[in-house]
Amino acid sequence: MTLQEYFQKLKPMSVEKADEIASYFVKEKIDKQSLIIQEGKTSKKSYFLYQGIIRCYTNDTNGDEVTTRLFSAPDFLNDSLSFFKQEPSEENYETITDCLVWSINHENMQHCFHNIPEFREWGRMLLTMNYVQLHKHMLSFHKRTAQERYLDLLTAHPEIIQQVPLKVIASYLGVTKYSLSRIRKEITTSN
Repeated sequence: MTLQEYFQKLKPMSVEKADEIASYFVKEKIDKQSLIIQEGKTSKKSYFLYQGIIRCYTNDTNGDEVTTRLFSAPDFLNDSLSFFKQEPSEENYETITDCLVWSINHENMQHCFHNIPEFREWGRMLLTMNYVQLHKHMLSFHKRTAQERYLDLLTAHPEIIQQVPLKVIASYLGVTKYSLSRIRKEITTSN
């Protein structure tokens, strides 16, 4: 899916308008295990993930890494609070695989929001979708078992299960890697 197709999928707009918006983005290759947004530093870019997988994580009170979000292409990502308020981020965004992205800096993002109504509407739709996804993930910790959360992730994003280290997936699902190994074994045995 191209950047323009991603814009049009979320919010219908003309090809010309999608091309105009895309002209403000820059194509980048980012190596595996690179921090594209770092805790304590202000996020300068937003990203359309064209190829690859990125995780968002923080450290808990024990100093252990906790994965809060996983992104796989095609997806749009940024640290909204850091990027839009231009304040230090509270999380890290790390490439799990080599990634291809289209990035947009803060100045160009603001220009698009203020001057292109279709981009403004697309941004609202994206914020709504991100809120819904985060809310569902939060609710899943209270309404779904760890095995159900794993199966949901497997169904929605098999590429994450195949390419992301087990400890990262376990952290995202809120279980230990030993519990996740047991869950995977139970699923394999029951099939």
